[in-house]
This record gives sequence, structure tokens and C-alpha cells, in this order.
Amino acid sequence: MTFPEIPLPHLIAFVEEDSPFGDITSEAVIEPQVCTAEISAREPLLLAGLSEVVRLAVWYGLSVSSVRSDGMNLQNGDVMVTLTGQAHTILRLERTLLNILGRMSGIATRTRRMQELVSAINPRCRIAATRKTAPGLRLMDKKAAMIGGADPHRFSLSDAILIKDNHRVLVSVDEAIRRAKASGAYHRIEAEADTIDEALMIARAGADIILLDNMTPDHISQVISLLTRSGLREKVMIEVSGGITEDTLAIYAALPIDRISLGMLTHSVINADVSLDIIKG
Repeated sequence: MTFPEIPLPHLIAFVEEDSPFGDITSEAVIEPQVCTAEISAREPLLLAGLSEVVRLAVWYGLSVSSVRSDGMNLQNGDVMVTLTGQAHTILRLERTLLNILGRMSGIATRTRRMQELVSAINPRCRIAATRKTAPGLRLMDKKAAMIGGADPHRFSLSDAILIKDNHRVLVSVDEAIRRAKASGAYHRIEAEADTIDEALMIARAGADIILLDNMTPDHISQVISLLTRSGLREKVMIEVSGGITEDTLAIYAALPIDRISLGMLTHSVINADVSLDIIKG
């Protein structure tokens, strides 16, 4: 699978945000000198963000050595990457590099765990990330979820048509789908349904994906049963979302659905524990 590349100016901006006028502590107390540092895992994790860290370190003039790659499983104590160069530079980059690795590995690790749970129950179903990301971190968060095995869903409003509840306040769902189909033939059309009747209407109107939002497992089963009896089930993808947690994920995975979208993958991130240690001498 090909993963998106985070533009280098974005990464540089993270460093500039953290040290707009330099690292005054290191500049005041550390003499110019060359040293080596290791970034290591402090817990088992799925590595993500290494390519971003390598590109950023090289841009700032550090030598980089690593036998790891994004998508590898690491254990507590495993070295991710070794950096050699000016101590001032390493110390200036330290927090930014750790933030990138910690956030992206945290997302990837959690995503992999949840995808494996779903796949063991329903091999046809994938979890999907959403647009519930921190502003400015969309590409990083989506890439981390993809490394963990998730479907990235939409990267932006420009990627695909998704007719949601606030659209339906202004136009009926069947008319919205008709207009969407007439607007062009090169984007998938997804529409959100809050009720069983809406789901059937969306399928009959010719949408590609039905998003069953905040429906109970029982209601989802009823929708799928009615779609099957109507000869429509194989013509649409079924995605479910809304309030699904790790504790309830298995219940939804047991249903004959295609996608489970989870905002929690990126809006409630738990960073992986990583550290940078300078090796004296």
C-alpha cells in the first residue's frame, strides 16, 4: 500500500513552532559539539512516523541510521533510529521528533489492534478513519491510521460526496442523490441514514454507500435484511458509525457490514511512549 507523504514544509513548521527564536536553553548551557542520540520505544507499539522523522532530521543536517521502517512491530527498548550531529540541533528537534513518532505510532498501534479484532470476526469488514483530526494534522493522522490497516475514508470534502443530516435539512435525500449523480460520474456517492426507511430510500436512489449513523445493531440487521429481500444489498456498501467503542466493536463487527468508521482513532489519540537519549561520548 502507498502512503501519503507529508510535505516537508509542514514538518519544518512544527520545528519553527517549537523554537521560533532558537533553543535558548541549549544555546546557553551546551558548548557546540557533535553527539549521538537514540530514539527508542518504551512500550510495545506499531511504528509510524519514522519516515517523517528521518526526512526532518536530514533536512536539519543530522546523519541518520535505522534498520526499522514504518509498519514494524517494536518492543520496549527497541531502537527506532540513531541520530548523529550537532548537539544543539538534536536538542532543538527532540520534542518535535518525539511528538511525531508518539502520535503516529499511537494511532497506528490502536488502529491495528482494532482492525485485527474486526478481521477475526468479519474478514470482509474494515475500520475507517474520519475527518475528526486536529487541524493541520490530517495527513499525519490519516497516514498513521492507514499504517495500522484502516481505510482512510475521505481525506477532505473534495474527495467524495457524503450527504449528511444537515444536507437533508435543506434537500430531500433522494433529490440530493439525484443531483449528486448529475454533477459528475467520477466520485462515489455516500448518504447518511438515521432510519430504516431512509436507508432503503438511499439504496433505491442509487447511492454507492449507505452510512447507518447511530443505529443499534438490531436496526442495522433489519436494514440489511430488507435490502437483501429487495435485491439491493449487493449494490451498496454498508458503513456504520456513531458511538462505537473498543468495548462494543465486536458486536458491530459480527454484522454483515463492510465498514465501521471510528472518529476515536484520531480525535482521542493516546500517544505511544517513545524517548530520545543522548549517548555521552
